[in-house]
Amino acid sequence: MPLTVLGESDVRRLLLTLDQDEVLEMANNLAEALHEYSTGTQETTGCCSSNQPQRISIPAPKSRTTLFMPASTSTSRGIKIVSLEVSSGPSLPSPTASDKGSLHHSPSTASSITASIPSRSSTVSSHSSHTPSTPNTPSTSISNLSLRPSPSLKSTESTAPIGSLTLLTPFGTPYAIVSAEELTAFRTALASTLLFNKRQHVHNITVFGAGKQAYWHIRLALLLKGSAIHHIDIVNRSFDRAKSLMQEIYSDEWADIRHDKLKISILSSEYGEYTRLLKEHVRKADALFLCTSSIDPLFPAEHLTSSEGRKKGRYISAVGSYRPHMVELHPDILKQAVSPDHKHHHHKHAEKSGVIIVDSLESCMKEAGEIREAGLRPEQLVEVGELLMVKKAAMKEIEMGGEGEKGLKRWLESGNVIYKSVGLGLMDICVGEDIVGVAREKGLGTTIEGF
Repeated sequence: MPLTVLGESDVRRLLLTLDQDEVLEMANNLAEALHEYSTGTQETTGCCSSNQPQRISIPAPKSRTTLFMPASTSTSRGIKIVSLEVSSGPSLPSPTASDKGSLHHSPSTASSITASIPSRSSTVSSHSSHTPSTPNTPSTSISNLSLRPSPSLKSTESTAPIGSLTLLTPFGTPYAIVSAEELTAFRTALASTLLFNKRQHVHNITVFGAGKQAYWHIRLALLLKGSAIHHIDIVNRSFDRAKSLMQEIYSDEWADIRHDKLKISILSSEYGEYTRLLKEHVRKADALFLCTSSIDPLFPAEHLTSSEGRKKGRYISAVGSYRPHMVELHPDILKQAVSPDHKHHHHKHAEKSGVIIVDSLESCMKEAGEIREAGLRPEQLVEVGELLMVKKAAMKEIEMGGEGEKGLKRWLESGNVIYKSVGLGLMDICVGEDIVGVAREKGLGTTIEGF
């Protein structure tokens, strides 16, 4: 059997060639695998949860950790081995729920940009706030004051997992080795789209972080929803890193999926108006993608738990934190989401279900900092694979002339939906299989015959 080897550049080049139909096919395959994970048995499928060993973590000096993530599907066995930095502090300074956090001011460089997508040759640059913007130059705001971020990883350090995925046949024959950095970011974002793609209103998206996770969440959102997305706000501790992400969105690699009316803004903690604009970006968002390894909530709970914050439904995908000490989403937001709804509200509020959606109940109960801090019980969580099963049943009933599960459909499309993921090896195997298949079809990577 030939062995396919895909380096990091091969994986990135391949993923950038994917069109909407190919992404939807991969998403459907991932949905089926997660459905089998939640509902299958050892007698019926290789994807069932009992066939997925727990991952092993080996710490090392300088906060470096190596993860071993074995998994299986009906057609493959495999293991992802990655090494990554573990964050020692929050990615962004986060005020307390009452906005009374200690704020320190210091001289600042440009730290807030708002722009419409310019021509392909345009770049993002920093100018005085009095400099008029031209058709090819995004307008820029300057503040002489900035918030000093709490201690965290330096912006030059990366929390992206570095390593590889090895795939074998059920008989143990290796058939692929795939670089894991781009793969991990892509499969995590792909899992987020399983619910995001059901949303009716996605005009405004706020993304926390500016690394590969943020990159693929934005790219897949635009690929799947296109012109329905009007604004994307990128919130990141480092202005320069967020600016680099914006420049990538302006590049030729994105030309086929962006549209001319799309507006993008950058907000960094260096900006003097950070606290005010953070609240604005969170409140106006139809979807929030949290893609950092923060150990503190990225924004005060009050932004979403107050009467004003509950006037619209949002989709929140919290995927950056994956260890018990990491918390991106304030626990009070989760507590409110699962609290009983007595229908005695005197203000407009979005429908909620009383549960948090997770990739794995067992893993999230052990490893998700938000779940643990909120003190949630297993019955307050539902696996995305199990939810997809309910959705299938509802759609089948509709096809047979029944009413279906109208409440479920309404909640998924426009209610308050929170998805929490800590990552599953099964996701890597499932998406890895598809990537290898596409690579062989398109002649990408290196093939070793007779391995």
